[in-house]
Amino acid sequence: MDDNPSNNCSISSDPEIGSEGGGGGDHSGTHISNTDNIMSFATTHLPPEIEKIYSNWENIVLAYQSLGVVYGDLGTSPVNVFSATRFTNLREDDLLGTLSLIIWTLTLLVLIKYVFIVMHANDHGEGGTFALYSYIRRHINFTTNFTIRNVRLDSRTPSPTRVKGFLERSTFGQNFVTIIVLLGTCMVIGDGALTPATCVLSALQGIQSRSSKITQEHVVWISVILLVILFLFQSYGTSKVSFLFSPIMLIWFATNVSIGVYNIIKYNPSILKAISPHYIVKFLMANTKTAYDLLGTVFLSITGAEAMFADLGHFNKRGIQLGFSFVVYPSLIVTYAGQTAYLLKHPENVVDAYYSSVPDPVYWPMFVISTLAAVVASQSMISACFSIVKQSLELDCFPRVSIIHTSSKHQGQVYSPEINCILMILTVGLVVGFKGGVELANAYGVVVIWVMIITTCLMSLVMLTIWKMNAVVVLGFFVPYVVLEGAFMTSLLQKIPQGGWVPFAISALFMVVMMSWKYGRSKKTTYEAKNKMSATELDDALSGSNGFCRTPGVCFFFTDLVYGIPPIIRHYIQHTSSVREIMVLVTIRTLPIKTIAPTERLYVQKLGRHGVYQCLIQFGYNDAKNMNGAEYAGSIVAKLVELIDDPSEVQKIQSTMKRGIVFVTGRTILKANKKSGMLARFTINYLYRFLQKNSKPAFPTLQTPPQATMQVGMLYES
Repeated sequence: MDDNPSNNCSISSDPEIGSEGGGGGDHSGTHISNTDNIMSFATTHLPPEIEKIYSNWENIVLAYQSLGVVYGDLGTSPVNVFSATRFTNLREDDLLGTLSLIIWTLTLLVLIKYVFIVMHANDHGEGGTFALYSYIRRHINFTTNFTIRNVRLDSRTPSPTRVKGFLERSTFGQNFVTIIVLLGTCMVIGDGALTPATCVLSALQGIQSRSSKITQEHVVWISVILLVILFLFQSYGTSKVSFLFSPIMLIWFATNVSIGVYNIIKYNPSILKAISPHYIVKFLMANTKTAYDLLGTVFLSITGAEAMFADLGHFNKRGIQLGFSFVVYPSLIVTYAGQTAYLLKHPENVVDAYYSSVPDPVYWPMFVISTLAAVVASQSMISACFSIVKQSLELDCFPRVSIIHTSSKHQGQVYSPEINCILMILTVGLVVGFKGGVELANAYGVVVIWVMIITTCLMSLVMLTIWKMNAVVVLGFFVPYVVLEGAFMTSLLQKIPQGGWVPFAISALFMVVMMSWKYGRSKKTTYEAKNKMSATELDDALSGSNGFCRTPGVCFFFTDLVYGIPPIIRHYIQHTSSVREIMVLVTIRTLPIKTIAPTERLYVQKLGRHGVYQCLIQFGYNDAKNMNGAEYAGSIVAKLVELIDDPSEVQKIQSTMKRGIVFVTGRTILKANKKSGMLARFTINYLYRFLQKNSKPAFPTLQTPPQATMQVGMLYES
């Protein structure tokens, strides 16, 4: 459970490790281990005491920045919770019981579970459902088609356990875990579209209590304008967004604490006695049905907690822990306590609890701050969506989209223009379609509890198989949290007919996309594994028999398969009956480290006996990837010359370069065979093919002369 495992990871230079699935883009597969450190050549060591001071200061800065990205949704929950309770005939015990439920929900589900337990199960500094899955896959050898490309077992893989052995043997168990992970990820994306719509609308609706001239229609269109501006601002990156948003959230927390302390002193100084959980028991016993219905509303106090883990890659574990423990958690407790103290004297104002509890002299400043904070609240889920899409690309579970690294210091700070555009369209559509009605409010937070339950299950698996904790300890984590989260889940299910179906519909849409893509990629990988060429077959094909000729010049054939020779090479040789004297199979991949030294960027090896070579080009996420074909051709040839000992072969390569270069890219089309079922044929022939056609090209950075470039297509029937 390293504090920052990403600092200890290294990237294998084994040229046989490659991206059998997606290749070439920013999400190419990588092999990560903790035994070597390929970055040691670039490491500058500071004195321990200076390094510690620097690290502590960096954590404080990251904790501050996280306020504007991670905690917006969670931090603005006091605006919604009490007003959503729909209490009538309020009694003191009702309010104290509700406050106690809120305090202990924040403590158990957020502070203890996420901040102190789940954060430790990060995958090289990345968080979220996919990161948990990747963390598990680095220690458990899955054998199904649902595979992480190029991930070998971690060198510190623990000794076998019964659960680990079962998962490694059970195809059903592996598929079940994978599908659950995909489902949880899609739910986060669904919540990513819903959260901005709900937060901004909720904040702006407060203005209607002060002016009858402002209609709901006005609120809707003001919300749309603010949301569009927010999404347009995403391209500037997490650091710039947090630079602007963190001061807003700091002011938000400070003013809420001030108002909370004011209300506590003025209305009920003893309100913090609600910390005692006996008020929960008392409330549950007196109001069983009402209390059960109330759980779904109380859960609104922790929506956004799942974003803490999903946004981990944008910052680091220590920064997020500091931000929540010392700023967000105490601020929320005081704010809720202040609202409760006010409601004890003014129970009739529960429908507008937050704004009613704000003293009149500071109402309008707080309205402006709360509106800005609501915009910030949207940021946590937007950033989380960027992170999980990046992770899903690395696992080859999502169509290729652009992933732009916006920071040279933190690899997790990313932005995707395509995902940003999709989220903006969905969010604006929800605002305009529901116009801030009760359906949109009911939809808020419904899928979050499912993400939390999935996280609990995956964490229990991590504890059991990776951390090797005693089964009793694991059950001590699993059972209480499943029971608690299950109670919230069943309460929230009541909202599905009244609008709670919305995030499920969005999640289902993304689930279809991810499952179709994953199914198509697994079929493609299976086909290539069964039909790839061997070195012997390649030698026989190039031996010169049956009228086959070797034309002068060099051919650079770009492919996304490094381990072995893809079947499209056989297809190319058979149908052209001609191959250049020198042919180099080139694969491009981006690794999860900041930069790759020029000396480490190219790896080459010889394939067979007839002038065929293999080259792996590697980039760090912060390296410029504008590839000039001619420039890289010269670099590859220079590397080949270093590799080859035979002077005559070196002379042949150098002379062949002068006779012309051709750049070839392969394009494969997958088609379901007639034996496949109707669903399989529809998925492959329509859904997957549509996604493949509209996804980002495998080699988007390649710049080759048009007159020297050709594309070879091949139909895979699987």
